[in-house]
Amino acid sequence: MASTWKELLVILISSSLVSNVVLSQFLGLCPFLGVSKKVETAAGMGTAVIFVITLASAVAGLIYQYILVPLDITYLQTIVFILVIAALVQFVEMVLKKFMPGLYVALGVYLPLITTNCAVLGVALKNVQKQYGILPSIVNGFATAAGFTVAIVILAGIREKIEYNDVPQSFKGMPIVLVTAGLMAIVFCGFAGLLRG
Repeated sequence: MASTWKELLVILISSSLVSNVVLSQFLGLCPFLGVSKKVETAAGMGTAVIFVITLASAVAGLIYQYILVPLDITYLQTIVFILVIAALVQFVEMVLKKFMPGLYVALGVYLPLITTNCAVLGVALKNVQKQYGILPSIVNGFATAAGFTVAIVILAGIREKIEYNDVPQSFKGMPIVLVTAGLMAIVFCGFAGLLRG
């Protein structure tokens, strides 16, 4: 049991910080750069991504383990995972539209983009590739989404502060955001030492 908890802790730290989906693997950059103008919107997007990726990891793991493998149709995994993700995003979109219309409007086009966010599919495929069980898949999904949320909220906070700074004309707008994201990626490389030894 202790080794299981240790394994889950390693997955949690690795997926959220060391192998951050945005800053190390460069997956999910579209919403990362597009929705990070305000901290509130970034936090809302992060919450939606946490819900979708965690649930997608659980559902995709169950479908893979109990339907695709027994029927020997694992070659359909990518198509099945895409369908699961699309259905979950539609569900999240309906819930936000009904209960949080302000956040729904603020997220705009980026909410449906979660469907095509390669980070969501990447997590489901990584779970299969690493042969994670259901619980490790859920932990990996949650940790990956939490890492995405941390990164997007930090970038949004920095972008809010940059607006009041004197930035050279050639760096205004997206260039300074890309430089900031690059510096964040370098900083997150420092977390690699957490899992050594």
